[in-house]
Amino acid sequence: MCLIVFSWQPDTDTPLVLLANRDEFFERPAEPMHWWQDRPDVLAGRDLRGGGTWMGINRAGRFAALTNFRDGRAPMAPKNVPSRGLLVSAMLDATSFDNDLARVERHAHEYAGFNLLAGDLPAGKLFWLGNRADHVGGKASAPPATPVAHAIAPGLHGLSNAVLDTPWPKLLSRRDALANALSRNADDATLLQIMRNPDEAPDDALPDTGVSRAWERSLSAAFIASPAYGTRCTTLLRYHRDGRVDMIEATVTPGQSPNVLSGRRDFAFTIDSLRT
Repeated sequence: MCLIVFSWQPDTDTPLVLLANRDEFFERPAEPMHWWQDRPDVLAGRDLRGGGTWMGINRAGRFAALTNFRDGRAPMAPKNVPSRGLLVSAMLDATSFDNDLARVERHAHEYAGFNLLAGDLPAGKLFWLGNRADHVGGKASAPPATPVAHAIAPGLHGLSNAVLDTPWPKLLSRRDALANALSRNADDATLLQIMRNPDEAPDDALPDTGVSRAWERSLSAAFIASPAYGTRCTTLLRYHRDGRVDMIEATVTPGQSPNVLSGRRDFAFTIDSLRT
């Protein structure tokens, strides 16, 4: 995942409405969203190289999503570093949310830079955890000695490849677009289309994350359409207080127009503990 915008309003009838784009190399093999055969309570896509996932939810209402932390100045991670997607699948265990989150905190330093959203939605819990020190604007930053998860305040938020709510242009524009769409009770297709904006930011608004200016420019779009690397899927999640979960994924093939919502997969279920 490289861009997530969401409305977190735990005291409303729909506490969480979330939109996300997963950006990745097209050659990296992955399965689209599905109920996993080996863990049938987990609904998520699957990274076939690393074994984890970028976003998922389980039947107990445990939710997690991941973005990488972009720092072009950092040394290359060793080849034996575990896949960051395993952090998401670890948070989808239906055991103790608090214990699992504490375990991820303890092991966060073992991974390359990441941002993790993790929630126990029926309990009204949603947290952000990053393994890079607080910073704004993409400046290089050393990992904190002990990363700590932060409870997310009610409101509209965004997460890209820096810490939560870092005001990169695509984050601000898509967060505002989500707010506008929710005020108009927009339908699912309209919400998904919010994340298909290919506009690049002007050079004077680009962050400085240590990559080339040309690459920074390409990555500044919400919908990235480079030949080898780009947006692979767009996901919409709605969690309702009565326990209903609606999740939609629209996949992308290389060269596909951002206006085309193909490969759409719709899922709906009710959290086990809230069934009547």
